[in-house]
Amino acid sequence: MESTKKLHDTSKLSRKEFLNLTGRSLAGAAGAITVAPLLSTSAYGQERKAALSPPSQIPSDVDKPIVLEEWKSDADQQANPTPTPLPQSRRIGYAVVGLGHLALEEILPALTNCKKSRLAALVSGSPEKLKKVAAQYGIAAESCYTYQTFDQIKNNKEVDVIYIVLPNGLHREYVIRGAKTGKHILCEKPLANTSEECREMISECDKAQVKLMVAYRIHYQPHNRKLREILQKKEFDTPKFVEAHNSQSTANADHWRHKKALAGGGALPDIGLYCLNTTRFVLGEEPVEVFAYQYSTPGNPLFREVEELVSWQMRFPSGVIASCATDYDVHESRRYRVNCRKGWINIEHAYTYKGQRLTTSKADGKMKRSEEIMLAENNQFGEEMDHFSDCIINNKKPFTPGEEGLQDHIIMEAIYQSAKEGRPVKINGIASVNNWKGPEPES
Repeated sequence: MESTKKLHDTSKLSRKEFLNLTGRSLAGAAGAITVAPLLSTSAYGQERKAALSPPSQIPSDVDKPIVLEEWKSDADQQANPTPTPLPQSRRIGYAVVGLGHLALEEILPALTNCKKSRLAALVSGSPEKLKKVAAQYGIAAESCYTYQTFDQIKNNKEVDVIYIVLPNGLHREYVIRGAKTGKHILCEKPLANTSEECREMISECDKAQVKLMVAYRIHYQPHNRKLREILQKKEFDTPKFVEAHNSQSTANADHWRHKKALAGGGALPDIGLYCLNTTRFVLGEEPVEVFAYQYSTPGNPLFREVEELVSWQMRFPSGVIASCATDYDVHESRRYRVNCRKGWINIEHAYTYKGQRLTTSKADGKMKRSEEIMLAENNQFGEEMDHFSDCIINNKKPFTPGEEGLQDHIIMEAIYQSAKEGRPVKINGIASVNNWKGPEPES
């Protein structure tokens, strides 16, 4: 009791008494002091204990988020649920095939932050690169493969999925070889070089009873999904016209993207595909006709084998017209706008890995009301891999299965045909309505 009284009436204490009481001590001739925490009394201890034990809802399932106590009012943007990573032992193991730009810059880093996926193996044609990357990501030598030893992945129990990140012209071979190992297949877009190859790949995966998913990351990106939701709810009435553009400036004529055998084509299958596939995704319907133009600058060594520019229109059953363009020799532009009867919705940087901006505009009496919808970004590669992992864990069909890639190839072949013949071309797709997708990805 005496000590407690002194603690609250320090004005009558000498310096030495005060320091002794609060747990401090003199040190050295210069009078340096070491300070102990002031929250050492039982009273302060009780307050600290209460502060460190807030009421939370803690589900027993490891994949359900912990719900922390509320602290923000509804006047501020609410936070996302707390992360729910699965234990490493329960995550789906991925073998990444091909260690080029996309794998090294995006996919491997994304795997380190996934919730349901993990890196289990590597495949490369470069022994030096394979050794270095394996050391960086902690992959054992026995889980590193060359293209010659690729088929031995079938004996690796740590691998559940083979992720094909190779030039387009190699997709068919490695998807089919991968399916024969009994592993599920995630393949970068475009699925192949032709629709005929796509059909064979789908058939071989079905025969091997493995899942096949195409890595259409836009389908798992929040801004694009939000635009799709706005259209589904008809917040601006019905869509009428879509403008979509995806272009960039390329270099190095020796790069595989400029070799027809490896790329299948130029700007259209590489980046124009985003305009095509995303428009189908957000509208929720399939085009019935296309009309296209194609051009390459004469004498430019980049375009000896593949096209530089493709511009095309797609007509949909509802009457919507989509005007799309892609180019390999201009400053990058990656955006689209859906013009509706009572407003428009626009995404800048729509097809990039990050930096999306979603804006809308509509009339409001005598005013014109513009809005930017701010959404938290995600890692698109991590999100699509975790979706595929969820499909494997719960035995579901992927949201972007092989048929999605096949449909795009059928449409691209019609675009090339239209550009060559100078006339509209009817689309003879898989079906008039997209009925091949699996369940919607978890939000």
